[in-house]
Amino acid sequence: MKSHSIADPSTAASGKGSTIALYALTAGAFAIGMTEFVIMGLLPEVAADLQVSIPSAGLLITGYALGVALGAPFITIATHKMQRKALLLLLMAIFIAGNALAALAPNYAVLMVARIVAALTHGSFFGVGSVVAAELVPKEKRAGAIAIMFTGLTLANILGVPLGTFLGQASGWRSTFRAITAIGFVALLGVIVLVPKVKAASSSLGQELGVLRRPAVHVALLMTVFGFGGVFTAFTYITPILVDITGFSPGSVSYILVLFGLGITIGNIYGGKLADRNLLPSLVGILVLLAAVLALLGLTDQYKILTLVTVFVLGIAAFGTVPGLQLHMLNTAKEAPTLASTLNIAAFNLGNALGAYLGGIVIDMQLGGGLRAVPYAAALVTVVGILFTLWGMRQHKNASRAGSMSEEKNSV
Repeated sequence: MKSHSIADPSTAASGKGSTIALYALTAGAFAIGMTEFVIMGLLPEVAADLQVSIPSAGLLITGYALGVALGAPFITIATHKMQRKALLLLLMAIFIAGNALAALAPNYAVLMVARIVAALTHGSFFGVGSVVAAELVPKEKRAGAIAIMFTGLTLANILGVPLGTFLGQASGWRSTFRAITAIGFVALLGVIVLVPKVKAASSSLGQELGVLRRPAVHVALLMTVFGFGGVFTAFTYITPILVDITGFSPGSVSYILVLFGLGITIGNIYGGKLADRNLLPSLVGILVLLAAVLALLGLTDQYKILTLVTVFVLGIAAFGTVPGLQLHMLNTAKEAPTLASTLNIAAFNLGNALGAYLGGIVIDMQLGGGLRAVPYAAALVTVVGILFTLWGMRQHKNASRAGSMSEEKNSV
């Protein structure tokens, strides 16, 4: 199969120019990551201002995640032959429009529509951005270039979400979306000025879509949906848990989110290292740790110090799964890495939507004590992810065994 994206040597950046161009993509990743996660810290403010319940406000997270899940494959297919820089500019323009609408939203329905509009760009930006980042540097530095772009997502959790939460609590939640809109403009200008042209995919759409017929790809997607879905079952409602159960003040939530963000950074780094060493076994181990930590949160959330420790470890375990889940999908669908990467990002967000929805049901129906039972429900979702991962391991072993037998026959 032909390569999916080939840089034009005449326009490719190099040296310091390529690094600055990568930072333009990082700014876009930062803005998108902030949009996705900051709403969690502002649920009480949004619910009070728009006169809806906390679970209803939580559906704004579900709506965003569904927008990513539906928009990622649709936009990838619709823009398959579009020049990559032009596509990045289109995605950022839609993202800016969505967040500007959110800042002006007069009611809950308009805010939901605004969230979905912004979400449509999420999966494609990270999928296409990864390809562009890799083409900005020499071949031996491509992984590092992609990591620089995804640093924006990590920084969004460490800095953007806490600062956005603080801003929203101090000046109203709309001010947070105005700030995100401004960051989006900065990223847009950065792409216009700094990012060179990168050609569209050269493979046919039929070749890309062909991988979707494989059962192993379906299982890999389910691994991501449920393996990460447990995180959002609990974390969507982390603010009411910290305030109503643990007894923290609303103003302290932003600082606690910094702690979670630090855990995310550690988990992302070491999760990647473990995945490189022994992919599927390490992924099962991290998911087991994640399920245990989520269940533990249901016990420690009544004690402030223990809750802080649990939230930190939860960040490590949660994002420790991300590199392994992404790498497994890329290994499973090697012929269509761009589509596979985009679909897996959609699967992450489908898991987010499912988790936020299930957590809301637990609260609304007062199942097992309502809010207090949310961490246990989250742990159960992760257990389902573990089962699918074990299934994926079995598929991988069977495929490896079949490949070995085929090689032996050929050699004979």
